[in-house]
Amino acid sequence: MSINLLEKVQENLGYPALQKIDPNTEEMVIDVNTPNEDTFSQAAIPAILISLFKYSESNEGAKDILSNESDGNWVSKIFNNNSQQVVQTIAAYSKQSNEDPITKMNLIATEAIKIAKDNLKEADTIEDLKTFFNEEKNNTLLYLPSALHLGVITNNNTIDDSTNKMEGPISSLMQSIGSIFSNPTTEKSGEN
Repeated sequence: MSINLLEKVQENLGYPALQKIDPNTEEMVIDVNTPNEDTFSQAAIPAILISLFKYSESNEGAKDILSNESDGNWVSKIFNNNSQQVVQTIAAYSKQSNEDPITKMNLIATEAIKIAKDNLKEADTIEDLKTFFNEEKNNTLLYLPSALHLGVITNNNTIDDSTNKMEGPISSLMQSIGSIFSNPTTEKSGEN
């Protein structure tokens, strides 16, 4: 069921293609002529998706995502007490001081949730949603700029770990093993 959620969100919202972060320098190559909108999408899309994944790990978060009762204010929900700092960090990274990044970030989250729901069957459960998001996590981390320090802000050190941005057979194997251990457990059986 795995799709490239990051790419799908980027395409559906008309943002330019995102660049993978170099695991050695932990930066993307930014040309001085790169429009601010490009750096905004590079920062905001992976940050929103990673935080949605984290939010969906709890049963309450997954139920909230699956319900149709949201007010659309996903930024405050998924970043919780850190939302203002995350928004300021993304705005500073992308030089969006004259824009309203919260509106754009909520739109990214809403689109990601729409895509997730479209890829789930009507009978799918919150565990299926958790699995869907977990399958997308490693790909999304490849695009998250380290300069955001999202892991530090949200107290989740694994987000900023540069090994998540490495590719190749060994790195893929290690990420797969990590995904197995971080795969959500079902309440009934307690198994992965």
